Amino acid sequence: MTEAPVNSVKTAAQYILPPSLVSKIDLSRLVTEVERVDNELTAAEVRAKGNGGKAAQPVLSQQLVDFLQANDTSLSDGQTRMELIKQLRQLKDKAPVIHMTFAVTADVASLQYIAQWLRQEIDPQAVVAVGLQPGLVAGVYVRTPNHVHDFSLRGHLAAQREVLAKELGALRGNR
Repeated sequence: MTEAPVNSVKTAAQYILPPSLVSKIDLSRLVTEVERVDNELTAAEVRAKGNGGKAAQPVLSQQLVDFLQANDTSLSDGQTRMELIKQLRQLKDKAPVIHMTFAVTADVASLQYIAQWLRQEIDPQAVVAVGLQPGLVAGVYVRTPNHVHDFSLRGHLAAQREVLAKELGALRGNR
């Protein structure tokens, strides 16, 4: 049995999340997919040894392909797959989550852009939890473990209530 080089073993904190992995749900799917691929490759290796044939390669999702490319990782070695599964589970449990509540459903491209920005500016492994609140009218609520930010039109208007009342009074002639 050959061991993987020491420098190829990464900790959960060292993995790079590509923009296609936006949420904690995406991370859960990634863990499940790597476990499925590990099972398929292990079974195929056993069958190939018995039949003397070549093992078929499993189908990979685009998210997994993006993740493997971003981290320069291969699934060819069973030991590497097991370590990857272990580290991905840990990453899924410890990744910082930014909760964002929108007035309307956000499109995938926008969420990917937001996730990429958060990873560049806040934390390289930040994931987004998306909510929907039609009462926001426009904008977003952003919630982190220790802060809540209201970037909605409703919140902005409420904060400017006195200024708006003064301006409306001036328009009516009530200075």
